[in-house]
Amino acid sequence: MKKAKPNTAKRPALRIRRGTVRDVPAILKLIRALSKYERLTRECRATAKRLRRDGFTGRPYFETQICTRGGRTVGFALYFFTYSTFLCRPTLYVEDIFVLPEERGKGVGKALLSTLARIAIRKSCGRMEWAVLDWNSPAIKFYRRLGARLRKEWVLTRLTEAHIRRLARST
Repeated sequence: MKKAKPNTAKRPALRIRRGTVRDVPAILKLIRALSKYERLTRECRATAKRLRRDGFTGRPYFETQICTRGGRTVGFALYFFTYSTFLCRPTLYVEDIFVLPEERGKGVGKALLSTLARIAIRKSCGRMEWAVLDWNSPAIKFYRRLGARLRKEWVLTRLTEAHIRRLARST
């Protein structure tokens, strides 16, 4: 009996590029998949109209990097810049990074973060930051392998829309 040959077919190369308005449907699909993975579907209010308005007109609030393999979108990163008063330099903040489940462990996440690191260097950023859910141990292990430190002494603080409005009305 002949031994089956291992599948040596090479996967198409990854391609990473800046997202454009034409990518909005794919970005929206990935955001919805991320919200499902993070068990936050009920909080997801993303729409194509808002993404186009906030990311691809005038002065955008965010930028994206799109990762494709063989012409198929397999992951994305959505990021923006904040400013560190202590470092007196910008910070590249990664709001979301998501890789399709079937593409995890195949270099997509690392390629996206590597691309963001090059952008951070070009922009003279003093650091890159992002948040990770405490139960997401695969992501935490991945980030630690890259050299990221989890900052447990900082507590994420958030005001939602109703509280923002109440605070804005206060004196």
